[in-house]
Amino acid sequence: MRHLFVVGAAALLAVPAAADPAGIKVDKDKKTVTVDAKVAPRKLEKYDQIYPIEVVACWADPKGKKAHETVVTIDVMPSDVHKALESLGLKPGKPAMGENSVAEGPEVKVSLEVPDGGGTKKLSIHRFLLDPKTKQPFPRDVKFKFTGSAPVKPDPTKADTVYGADVSGTLIAIYPVTNETVCQTTLTMKEEKYLKLEVDTAVLPKEGTPVKLIIGPAK
Repeated sequence: MRHLFVVGAAALLAVPAAADPAGIKVDKDKKTVTVDAKVAPRKLEKYDQIYPIEVVACWADPKGKKAHETVVTIDVMPSDVHKALESLGLKPGKPAMGENSVAEGPEVKVSLEVPDGGGTKKLSIHRFLLDPKTKQPFPRDVKFKFTGSAPVKPDPTKADTVYGADVSGTLIAIYPVTNETVCQTTLTMKEEKYLKLEVDTAVLPKEGTPVKLIIGPAK
């Protein structure tokens, strides 16, 4: 009996860990979640203007509700990124929405790994954003929080809810224009009124360039 137990335990230990979802890589040693992404277009044909940046990452058009105002596009389920962050020991807080609401949750670092000559370089997302009027970079004291998403009802006639970010396609929001997201900054709608953001094309590669979005605990 003891021999059978040992053999059974060994067999269990030999079972490989579940693979990461396609487009997502979890590094437990470095405490990072890396998501495949592409530099987003700043102008969509269906709109007659270019809108200020309000999110860092979301699904591409037409699935992504914020595809016209994002830095990069992704092709993964936001809830899978949520689970990946939890696997690093992080616990989600609470997303903000609208006026007088502030994002809650553990602080995370958000970076982009972009092509650089024959290799790559990793820079904080702050380096890729600026105020187009003043040319000042996105303030470094603005923090990102792992909030998790608010639930939504796909069918208002039923009580069933789903992970909201899996409906909106938004992964990281800068302003609380949506609570259907996985991460948000500490900015509020008060700052949104005067801080209109644009990508820094001197740093961000051209539209369509494959990049890596990297998220991890701030400490």
